[in-house]
Amino acid sequence: MSVHANSLTPARPGSAFSPRTVRGTLTLDALVTGGNGLAYLAFSGPLGDLLGAARATVLDLGLLLTGYAVVVGVLAARRQPPALGVRAVIDVNLAWVVVSLVAMEAWLEPTTAGFVWIPLQAAAVGLFAVLQFTALRRSSRRG
Repeated sequence: MSVHANSLTPARPGSAFSPRTVRGTLTLDALVTGGNGLAYLAFSGPLGDLLGAARATVLDLGLLLTGYAVVVGVLAARRQPPALGVRAVIDVNLAWVVVSLVAMEAWLEPTTAGFVWIPLQAAAVGLFAVLQFTALRRSSRRG
């Protein structure tokens, strides 16, 4: 058992809500992604109109995001999420960023709100990837 340098408290593999730990970044990702997915499912028509996307597209994205959030949440629930699984989440998040920006130009016809929302959500997902990468790297140095 290892201890933190500044206390006699046993070291934990990571708090489930700290953005500095692997578990924390995965938990936050799962919560935000799941909330976004559920909003897309519940409000696909109005959100589609607002963003300039077909209702079916928004529904499909809602299903995809909700399912992905469950997978990320399962990883986050593990005391020590496997590095391979975390790397897969990072890769999927980075792919999401690229596909979002390409889709905005290639096949979607976003409204003004869509032109704001799509890069904004891509930036948030990119930030999750950076936080996850940083936390994974930090945890591998300790372990």
